[in-house]
Order: sequence, then structure tokens, then C-alpha cells
Amino acid sequence: MKQWVKTKEFMVLVIVLTVIAIVSIGNPTAFLTTENIFDIIKSNLVLAIAAMGMLPIMLTGGIDVSVGALMGSASVLSAQFMINVTDNIPLAFVAGAISGIVLGSVNGFFVSKLKMPPIVATLGTMSVYQGMMSYITNGNWISNIPTNFVEFGKGYLFGIIPVQTFFLVAMAVLTWWILKYTFIGRGVFAIGGNTVSAERIGYNVQRIQFLLYAFSGFASGIAAVVRTSIFGQVDPKTFTGFELKVIGAVVVGGASVSGGYGSVMGTLFGVALMGLLENGMILLKIPTFWQKIMIGMIILFAVSIDFVRARRANAKQLKVDVA
Repeated sequence: MKQWVKTKEFMVLVIVLTVIAIVSIGNPTAFLTTENIFDIIKSNLVLAIAAMGMLPIMLTGGIDVSVGALMGSASVLSAQFMINVTDNIPLAFVAGAISGIVLGSVNGFFVSKLKMPPIVATLGTMSVYQGMMSYITNGNWISNIPTNFVEFGKGYLFGIIPVQTFFLVAMAVLTWWILKYTFIGRGVFAIGGNTVSAERIGYNVQRIQFLLYAFSGFASGIAAVVRTSIFGQVDPKTFTGFELKVIGAVVVGGASVSGGYGSVMGTLFGVALMGLLENGMILLKIPTFWQKIMIGMIILFAVSIDFVRARRANAKQLKVDVA
């Protein structure tokens, strides 16, 4: 317990509880209600699911700025699948997942096989995916989603929990299991610590990087279909800039931008903090632009803390100069 108190996750949790306390005092009748709490959960499910895919990539020191465009493309492709092929609900999620895996694998190919810097590779694919969306939809919304899928999206477990929560729980457990109990998961942290050392001890860095971008695509594809189930339609532009929120949630959750440290729990705390800030500021009638300013400041604070800790750790290392 004493060790956990010193972690980044604990610090984020303290901030989350502080925000809850402040908003509760400012507007207790609206904030502390079951309806509002589950509204916060439902409105941040898509972000949380996508963040589960981004986390392993950032643990290796990589990044994926195409995730918003990828999610938009997956939502369009899965919607077209439902409309033109079958309205079977499980197959709709399979279509979204496969779309995401294929597009994520393209990112993985450029990063792992061609050795492109992740930010350059994913900036390029972001533009390609955005263009693909515009070509398929001509910039128009897709609103003729099958009725049974729309009704499914309105469902609740036990009459109170949004049915989409199941997908977040499943994705969080899967990500946690991969990182904690698999050879790939151990390789993720090894690569984040030192890529050369990871190769020397036997990890296939190229293969792991490729699989991680494919996994991020899988998570993004599922998140895209979940978003469609919530709103019952597809706006091809809805995910524009969404990658900043996904990356921000992982960073705010304590993941190191240079790789090697981060957790599923911390990422969920990061998503919760961003969701609570947005909801709380609305309830407290604070102008929308302050939401972006606050989230930006929190991201800068989290990154600053990360760099300060890294510098202190490096300063403590024994350095020996050989003449």
C-alpha cells in the first residue's frame, strides 16, 4: 500500500477525488445523481476503449496520431457493412474490429518494417484515412443504421448500466492481461525501457510493434462501433481531433511519454478525470473554452512531472568516464 501511494496512479486518483469534491460542493443536486454518473460513464466509453489500444503503443515510446481518422473510417465501413450486408449485431462489431485491425496493421507496417518514426507514419496514414472517409461518404452523415442495432444501443444492463460498458470492461481486462501475463506484454515494457536491450535479450521488436498497432486498430474499431450504437448514426467528421483526447487520457493517466511506464488502471483514471472535468465545468456553467485550457494544463503538468522524474533518475545513476 505504501508503495502504491507513491505511484502516478495514486496521484491521478487524488486529483479525480478532488474534482469530484469541488463539483459536488458547487452543484450537488445535479452532479451526485445516479443518472449523471452513468451519463459520464456512457459519454466516455468510446474514449476509454480507444485509450486501451493507445496505452501499449505509448509504453514502447511510440504514438499513433491517426487513431481519430482510423476510428472514423472503421465507423463508416462497419455502418456500410450493416446497411448493405447484414444487420447482425455481433457481425457489426466483427466488421468494425476487422476494419480497425487492417488499418492499424498499415500503421504497424510503416513503423515496424520500414522503420518510419511513428508520428510521421501515422500522420501520413491519418490523411489517407480521412480522404478515404470523405470519398465513401462524400462528407454526408450515415443515418440509415438498422433499427435493431439502434435499439441495441439504447439497452441497459440491470436497467441502469449502459450495455456498451461491457465492451470497455472486456477491453480493459484484455489489455491488462496482455501487458501482465504475456510474452508480448513483457516485451512492451522492455522496448519502452531500452529498444536495443530488448532486442539483445531476445524480443522481436519489429513483430511486437506491428502487433501493437494492429491491436490499437482493433480497439479503435470496437470503439467506433460502440460510438455508432450510442448515437444511432455516423458522422464522418466526429472523430476529427479525437486522437488528442486519446493520447491525453493515457498521458494524464500516468503513462510516460518516453515509454516504459503506464497501466490500465492509470489510463482509466485519466479518462475519468477528463470526463469529470468536462461534466463538472458544464454543471458549474464554466465556458467551454476553459475545458480545453484545463485539460491542456493537466497534460502539460503530467508530462512535466514525467520529465522531472526522468532527470532525477538519470542524475542518480553512476556515471563513469573512461579516458
